[in-house]
Formats: sequence, structure tokens, C-alpha cells
Amino acid sequence: MTQDINEIPEIALKWHRQGKGAVLATVVETWGSAPRKAGSQLVISAEGEMMGSVSGGCVEGAVVVEAMDAIGTGRAAMLEYGVSDDEAFAVGLACGGRIRVLVEPVGEVLPEALLEALVAARAERRAVAYIANPETGARRLSDPSEAAIAPRFRADRTGMEGAEFIAIHNPPLRMIVVGAVHIAQALVPMARIAGYEPILVDPRPAFGAEARFPGEAVVEEWPDEALAQIGLDPRTAVVTLTHDPKLDDPAIMAALRSEVFYLGCLGSTRTHAKRVARLTEAGFSGDEIARIHAPVGLDIGAQGPAEIAVSVLAQVTGRLRKG
Repeated sequence: MTQDINEIPEIALKWHRQGKGAVLATVVETWGSAPRKAGSQLVISAEGEMMGSVSGGCVEGAVVVEAMDAIGTGRAAMLEYGVSDDEAFAVGLACGGRIRVLVEPVGEVLPEALLEALVAARAERRAVAYIANPETGARRLSDPSEAAIAPRFRADRTGMEGAEFIAIHNPPLRMIVVGAVHIAQALVPMARIAGYEPILVDPRPAFGAEARFPGEAVVEEWPDEALAQIGLDPRTAVVTLTHDPKLDDPAIMAALRSEVFYLGCLGSTRTHAKRVARLTEAGFSGDEIARIHAPVGLDIGAQGPAEIAVSVLAQVTGRLRKG
């Protein structure tokens, strides 16, 4: 199976359309040190195919049995398992606890049209929440405009709220790094470890060469054209590192006109003052320019590319999580 485990709704819809039958099993509550957090999913077909995970392996088998039963009955189930200390230790936990899993057959319980809408929103990088009430059977989609659940989108927090299970589907995080320089060589792998999809932008082939960035996505276009192709949204961070206004400024201007949650620019205080003057002359307001984090990164006394990359990623994380 080659599909990404983060594409469980897409796989469920595909299997359902193929007539295989599909059941989604979703973690709704866990013990404190669970290997899989709330929102983690496992999809099972009537043919016994499965993709994803709801635990480190200690309850998967039991969930699959219940899922096969659900395919036959067409009914949802809320499963609860107590995990012993020995079982927990076997999957890398210090102690046992409790896990709750919601099992939903696609079609009978989770309407195909609702799943289609969820998959479409994910494909379009639109933040969406899947809300299910196991007690009443009600199911619906929502978005960040619903004030009651907006904080969950900001915190990426899936879980139970009263009688409802709220699964947050935020678009994957991206970090666009303008300038394939030494700091980028450290920052790109760090960003990937932290959960970002890093994209390098540099029109200079020698800088973005495969030998310098093996296996990385490098867009060899001028930054304004590249950012227009990639698209900018509230789940995107932009970091400019070239020190060259001809490359940095177009990217900065594009980012300031967008809803990116973070914009950081390399350069000294003096360099940034000149940057501010250019942006002011270009018509940007003081409030717009104040969105820029410059000099980029937290002031931790960083020395060398790797430490600067650490400071940048820390600042990006703070902006994402604390606003």
C-alpha cells in the first residue's frame, strides 16, 4: 500500500466507491502518553485491507473485528478499551490507561456526500472540522468561522467536547524558504521534522543544486512568480534568506499581501531599516510591515547556520501556537 497514512479519509472514500466497503475507526480519547493522538484513524475494508493506526498495536486487532461487524450491521459503535501496564509497556508506554474509538461505516453511518465534501476541502487546503454526535447520530462539517470551535483550529486540537467529537482537519503546514543558502540547508530538514512541508525557492541553479539539497523540492523561479504558483494561505510560513533585495523583496511583498501566519527575513537591524524604507516607498503601511520578523529568529545568541535555523524554527513555532 503506497498511500500516505495521513490520507485515511481519501482511502475510505476510494474503497467505498470501489464497492469494497469501508469503515473509519477514529481515536476520540486516549490515555496521557498514547502513541496515537485523538483524531488518528484506521480504515478497514470488507476484504480485510487496512491502512492507518489507532494505537501502537495493542488494540488494532479488536478494532478490526468490530469494524468487520459494523460492515455487516451498518451501525456505528463507540469502543472503549482498558490497556494494562504490560500491554502499554509492549508498545512503548510507561503505563496503561484508556482509549476510546469511534467506528463508522461509510455510507450507512457516515454519508458518502459528507465524506466527499471533507475530502474536497482537504484537497483544496481549506480548514474543515468533522463533527459527530455518537448519541444522536448527527454528523456535519464546519469551518473556522464557527466561533465555538475556532480555538480548536488555531490549536490543531481534535477531541470530545460535551457529547460531540470534533475532528480538526487543518491543511498541512508548509514553510517556503527563499534562498538556497547555508541556513536553508539546516532549516529545511528541521522544518520537515517539525511537521512542515518545506519548499525552497531560488532561481539560481547552482544554489539549489541536488548535491546541496538532495531530494528537496526546489522551485527555480523568481520568488514572486514562485509564490504565486505555490499559493499562500494561513498554514504557510515564509522565510527569506538571500540578503539580496532583488530576490527577497518580491517574496516579502507577496507574503505581506497574503494571509501567511509567519514572515521572517534575514538581515541586520540596519539591513531591515533599508528594507522598511523600500516597502514604505512601495506603498505598504506601517502595520503591514510590522508583520515581518526581522532580524529573523528568536534572539538566542545563535552562531552559525544550524543555530540560526533553530532560532527561526522556534520563532515560527511560537507564532503558530501562540499567535
